[in-house]
Amino acid sequence: MRGGSARVPPDTGPGEIPRDMSKSLKLTLDILIGAAAPVVILKYGTAPLGTLTAYLAAALVPVAWVLVDLFVISRRFNFITTYGGASAIMRGALTFWYVDGALFAFKDSASFLLAFLVFGLTALVGTPVTRSVALQGLDPDTPERERQMHRLLDEPSVQKALKQAALLIGASNLAAGAANYVINLRMVTAPFNTPVFNDQVANVNAVTRLVLVLPDMLVLFFAFQLMYKAMYALLPADEGTDPAAGEFWTLLSRREDAMARVRSADTTLSASAAETMARKQARGEFGIS
Repeated sequence: MRGGSARVPPDTGPGEIPRDMSKSLKLTLDILIGAAAPVVILKYGTAPLGTLTAYLAAALVPVAWVLVDLFVISRRFNFITTYGGASAIMRGALTFWYVDGALFAFKDSASFLLAFLVFGLTALVGTPVTRSVALQGLDPDTPERERQMHRLLDEPSVQKALKQAALLIGASNLAAGAANYVINLRMVTAPFNTPVFNDQVANVNAVTRLVLVLPDMLVLFFAFQLMYKAMYALLPADEGTDPAAGEFWTLLSRREDAMARVRSADTTLSASAAETMARKQARGEFGIS
């Protein structure tokens, strides 16, 4: 998929923590700390650390990693990182809700419910949060590019795709949350603060990390593809000669130029009618039906 040009990470001085780490290293740490560490701590740390200490450590280590990444390593604050940080804080707070049985199953599924509320309900009652995701994913680096992006995202076909993507992500999280609740309810049956409880939680974590994560990744891929396909459908085709011709911002600039030419050529039309005609003629000029 075509996209904006890559940014060069800022230099760091001696002893400073780099603000950007490689994607492969970041993914590896996410898997090791977020998925593997809790299972290992619960399985092998319960005996030496104690039941409650091991449970708290297993739950809070991934939370701490998310917050360290947000406030120390990346230090980037936008919708995506804020949502991740808020979700981590919620999970950390729920750690101290000492429950078992159905309440534990609900507690372990709370992050899926949060995602359903953030993505699904906002698409139904207001502006879908996928609009913010698209803006931050393409990262307009000048005020003019940001205005161009907003005009592109205001197109009816793009708005429809953004809403569909948000509903898809929300629905998938609701389904995953329901599945996670059932799995926890059936696998975690021991009373809280017992070695057996910790072992069962470790087992259910190992299962859900495999059973639920892969479908979630596939849904996200499809949802993002839906969003960006709608955006690129309103941009001109690649020239095929200039290596920069297919770069997103170049294509968006060409679209804006075409719309501006139409608006300036027909000064007798009202502003709204000129805007409509500009969009229609720009699409026609680029061979888009």
